[in-house]
Amino acid sequence: MFKKFELILLGAIESPMKRRMILLGTLVAFILSVLMIAPTKMVLAKMLPGKNNDTFTIYATLANGSSIQQTKRVTDCIVQHIQKEKEVTDTEVFLGMGAPLDFAGLIKGSHFKNSENVAEIVLNLTKKHDRSEPSYFMVQRMRPAVTQECGSIYPNTVISFVEPPAGPPVLAAIVAEIYGDNAEGIRTLAYRVSEIFKKTEGLVDVDVMEDEIYDTFEIKVNPTKVARSGVSVKQLNDILYLAFEGMDIAVKNSHVYNNQIPIYLSLSQDSKKFTKKDIKAVTMKLTSLKLMNKMGMMTPITELVSIIPKKSNPMIMSKNLHQMTNVVAETDMVSQVYPLMEARDAILNTFSDTYDIEKIGLFDLQLTDKQTGKVYKLVWDGEMKVTLDTFAQLGGAFIAALVLIFLLMVIYYKSYTLSGIILLGSFLSIIGVIVGHWIMNLFTADTFFLTATSLIGFIALIGISSRNSLLLIDFTKSLMDEKGMHKAEAISFAAATRAKPIFLTAAAIILASALLAGDAVFGGLGVALMFGTIAAVIASLVVVPVLLYNADLERHFNFHEKKAVSVNDPL
Repeated sequence: MFKKFELILLGAIESPMKRRMILLGTLVAFILSVLMIAPTKMVLAKMLPGKNNDTFTIYATLANGSSIQQTKRVTDCIVQHIQKEKEVTDTEVFLGMGAPLDFAGLIKGSHFKNSENVAEIVLNLTKKHDRSEPSYFMVQRMRPAVTQECGSIYPNTVISFVEPPAGPPVLAAIVAEIYGDNAEGIRTLAYRVSEIFKKTEGLVDVDVMEDEIYDTFEIKVNPTKVARSGVSVKQLNDILYLAFEGMDIAVKNSHVYNNQIPIYLSLSQDSKKFTKKDIKAVTMKLTSLKLMNKMGMMTPITELVSIIPKKSNPMIMSKNLHQMTNVVAETDMVSQVYPLMEARDAILNTFSDTYDIEKIGLFDLQLTDKQTGKVYKLVWDGEMKVTLDTFAQLGGAFIAALVLIFLLMVIYYKSYTLSGIILLGSFLSIIGVIVGHWIMNLFTADTFFLTATSLIGFIALIGISSRNSLLLIDFTKSLMDEKGMHKAEAISFAAATRAKPIFLTAAAIILASALLAGDAVFGGLGVALMFGTIAAVIASLVVVPVLLYNADLERHFNFHEKKAVSVNDPL
């Protein structure tokens, strides 16, 4: 078999037309493989693929000022949907607080939740080996129905599905950090960005991490009226706390407990409710609360206080001592990069009516309000930024590896041409990496992404490809020096002789990498090694021999014509 390969290769490298066809075919294959990433998007890049978990959490966040009863109604609606899922073993609902911390909750700050308008629902699933549907497919299927039905019960309700992240700890897949010196301007810009996110295909769970401004009522005590009525300010404070918050009013002794047991008193839930959210309803409720003075006379609270409508005081967020807010969004089984580019283009096209936009950095924007002159910065963060940083760093590592290999080969061969041939043969393995991801994407239910581990596999392939080319060149040199063979015969014989160990090495790598191909995180590494090795073998045994024949090997190896020696004789 290898003898036939030697004859075929000899005919190919000696024929100018066949040499041109091989090189042209390699160039076309390389260009097509690059086009698979952009602009055709046949192969999509992502930091890490989805992770099949045994649990995930649903966050429910109602508008600020919502009651615990409203939050419970939303969570009851969500639980009704969850109970229809046969793969859900049990659920836990945490009203007005965050669930016990897990990895995702630690990143997203669940331990800070302590208000009536928030809730978390933890879902525990059957073990991933016992179910056919991965958790991320379940989330993708459940999200539209739950969001549409339960999220529409009350305005400004945000329902988010949060899975334990497969990769680095980030706040969300895409985070738009908006900086500025004007709180109202930051709020306006943040909500405009959130509207862009909601219209961008592939982005879900969009939320602005900022408190809504809502109507509140301040109860201001009139000290003069309190003094004339014969009641104390403490009585007034106590009755308000008893009515709406509840408080300890006495203690009870018990022989079972060492400490005294407090007796807690509060009005019923129905008594706490207001008929409407207006000053009239608040006045009517406070009128029903009366205090007895020292003379036994009952005085309504409304006679002692003033009710002042006012707006809520939202929390001010800052980062690195700069006022800012975050607009976050998750991706629905897609890469973070492509929705970001679409959203960024939409911002550039639609925000120019109000802002003068200037591009800063790679993707960040600076927006200047045309009316006020206030300057705001939109800085991208989240998993998207980690993805770009990782790919840039791995790309730098890849370039550094190529440069180091090239320099080592230059020192070894004292030839830029031979070093360049080795470098080119190594680089061509990228064709197999990209095509391999495209092939795997055809046979998988979800998208098979080009991930960070894929790039690690590609960097590892450089050494494998370089070794194959190095052996081929060294053997060719020995045949020309020791056996007196001309370069065409020497190249073809060296390639045929080294084909067997190259095939065996490639087979070992492919079989070992196949074990990684099915892993959620390291699948890209396995596929890159498998298909990249195939491309490296083809490049080493076909493309590199053609490039060697085009090089002036006689000059590089100081070849001198002499009587040929049998190739069967030892070197």
